[in-house]
Amino acid sequence: MTIPPGSIIGMLGGGQLGRMTALAAARLGYKTHVFTPEPNGPCAQACAAETVADWDDEEALAAFADSVDVITLEFENVPAPALELLAALKPTRPGARVLAITQDRVAEKSFANELGIGTAPWRIADDANSLADAVRELGPSIAKTRRFGYDGKGQAVIADPDHAETAFAAIGRAPAIVEGRVDFVQEISVVLARGLDGSIASYPAVENHHTGGILSSTIAPARVSPAVAAEADRIARLLAQTLNYVGVLAVELFVTLDGGVLMNEMAPRPHNSGHWTIDACAVSQFEQQVRAVCGLPLGPTDRFADAEMENLIGDQVDRWPVLIADPGARLHLYGKLETRPGRKMGHVTRLLARTPQQG
Repeated sequence: MTIPPGSIIGMLGGGQLGRMTALAAARLGYKTHVFTPEPNGPCAQACAAETVADWDDEEALAAFADSVDVITLEFENVPAPALELLAALKPTRPGARVLAITQDRVAEKSFANELGIGTAPWRIADDANSLADAVRELGPSIAKTRRFGYDGKGQAVIADPDHAETAFAAIGRAPAIVEGRVDFVQEISVVLARGLDGSIASYPAVENHHTGGILSSTIAPARVSPAVAAEADRIARLLAQTLNYVGVLAVELFVTLDGGVLMNEMAPRPHNSGHWTIDACAVSQFEQQVRAVCGLPLGPTDRFADAEMENLIGDQVDRWPVLIADPGARLHLYGKLETRPGRKMGHVTRLLARTPQQG
C-alpha cells in the first residue's frame, strides 16, 4: 500500500541518520515524528513532532503508533519487544525478523554463510575459556560483543589465548563472537534500497577508511576491479532479497588479497558510507529510504560526480568556518549540542571529476 505525501513517517531513533531522512521526507511532502529516549537530538530538530520516552514504555509506543502512518528506524538496536508492539499497530519497515538477524553478529554471520556468502572465520564465545579456545583455533582474532556494538565499541583484539580473561573483561563479559583476522586490502560497502514491490536500486561500491574503529572517510566509487564491484553488488542484492527487505540496507565487506569479497556486517538503515549520495547522486540514500518505506517507486542511483566524504569527528567540527568558506566543500552539520571525542558531529563531501571507466 502506498503511503502518500502528506502522511506522517514515524522514526525510531533520534540521531543524524533520522535527521537527514526527515529532511528528505519534508522535500517530498511528508512529516516526521521521532520516538527517542533522548530529547532534542539531531532528528528532533528537523521533525514535526517528538516523543521522548523509554523503549519499554508501552503506552508511549502505542500513542506514537497511533499518530503516524508508517514506521521506520535510523537505529538498529531498537529492543525487539518495542518493535513487535509497533509492528502490530502500523506498517513497520524493516521489520522484526530483519532486526533479529542484524542485531546479533552470530545470527548475521550464520545467515550469510547459509547463503554461501563468505565471512571471516568465526566462533562463539560465552566466557573467557571459550574465548581462549577460539583464539587457539583461529589464531589472532577480534572478540566482539554479539549485540549493541558499533564504531569500534564492544571489541577487543586478542592474539594470545592467555589474554582471554583480559579481552573478555574489556568487552564487558558479554556473549561474544570471535572473528579470525582477515588479510584484506580494502574495506568497501554497498548501499542499496529495496522497494515494497521487490525492486532494487543500488549505489556503486565505495571504499571506506577507519580511524580508531570509526569511519573517517569514504571514496566513491571504490577503487576496485569491475569483478569485485559486481560481486559486492551481488552479495548485497542477495541479502536484501532473501530478507524480503524494505528500505535502505548497507552491507560492509572486505576485499581480500586474492580478490575475494567477504561480508563483514549489515546495517538495516541508511549508512554513514552513503552520505556522499546527498550531493553526488540524482536521488540520495535518504530519499530512497522515504520512497521505499512509503511504497513509492525507487529513484535513480545515477551519480553525476565521483565524491569523497570525510566525517567530522569530535573537535574536527571546529573547522566549520574554513569548510563553509570552501566552494568545493559541501558541509553538513548535525546540530549536536555537545562535542565529545569520537562523536560524529557532521561530514563534508567534495565532488570530483567522474571516472568514465567505472561507469
